[in-house]
Amino acid sequence: MSNSSSISHFLLLALADRRQLQLLHFCLFLGISLAALLGNGLVIAAVACGHHLHSPMFFFLLNLALSDLGSILTTVPKAIHNSLWDTRTISYAGCVSQVYFLVLCATIEFFLLTIMCSDRYVSICKLLHYGTLLGSRACAHMAAAAWASAFLNALMHTANTFSLPLCHGNALGQFFCEIPHILKLSCSKSFFRELGLLAVSAFLGLCCFVFIVFSYVQIFRAVLQIPSEQGRHKAFSTCLPHLAVVSLFLSTAMFAHLKHPSISSPSLDLSVSVLYSVVPPALNPLIYSLRNQELKAAVRTLITEWFQEH
Repeated sequence: MSNSSSISHFLLLALADRRQLQLLHFCLFLGISLAALLGNGLVIAAVACGHHLHSPMFFFLLNLALSDLGSILTTVPKAIHNSLWDTRTISYAGCVSQVYFLVLCATIEFFLLTIMCSDRYVSICKLLHYGTLLGSRACAHMAAAAWASAFLNALMHTANTFSLPLCHGNALGQFFCEIPHILKLSCSKSFFRELGLLAVSAFLGLCCFVFIVFSYVQIFRAVLQIPSEQGRHKAFSTCLPHLAVVSLFLSTAMFAHLKHPSISSPSLDLSVSVLYSVVPPALNPLIYSLRNQELKAAVRTLITEWFQEH
């Protein structure tokens, strides 16, 4: 029997037991992380440098890219290191940091997606009030509130999780530190306190989800009433990237945490974990840039200017 005060490190789930597969995972994670860093970095640079992109939608997209970078940098570097050096260990402090930043990034991403949905709603259904409802000061306040709430939520979950006594070893069934797998190591009934916090977070997430669904019902009703086909196409093209990102984020996370135990297996659990923790941050920049001509033009200009300077 051991407790949390005597644990100096945790053992993460091994991605593979054969050296060839470990190197394959190393290349896979390295490629995904480089794609995520490049894509989100270009989005951040394009929005920051392109003055014509200083609008609420792109401001929130910049914040979303920052959260995606944080999510990738929290889990992938350790997975790359473990695959390359054939190890499973992560320090206690490293595990605490992973849990904190994972909760932070997941929370801020969902809050930002909800705020971006309100931006789409106002721009289509309340266009005449767009400047009043989503001025620069209002956007800054919403972004600040989202980040502050996410910081507080992550702090509460992390402090509460690691205050629990752990007496069921130090092996985690995940390739990164995640609260549900740490709770399985707890031998105290006080873990119900953390379950209560998770329930509150789930309820807030459900409220955000209901708001997104309600907003898109109103958006689609308004779009279908636009008389011109070109106008309907333009309105849909501004909504589809956001809807695709929301669907990818929610579907992968919900399947990972709500799937029935009967369909669980180590290989499936690992694939699903990668799908919801690593793939969305890498795909989000691609999803947004495919349908947004302004963003594509800004990225193209940024790359051209960089090559001309060098």
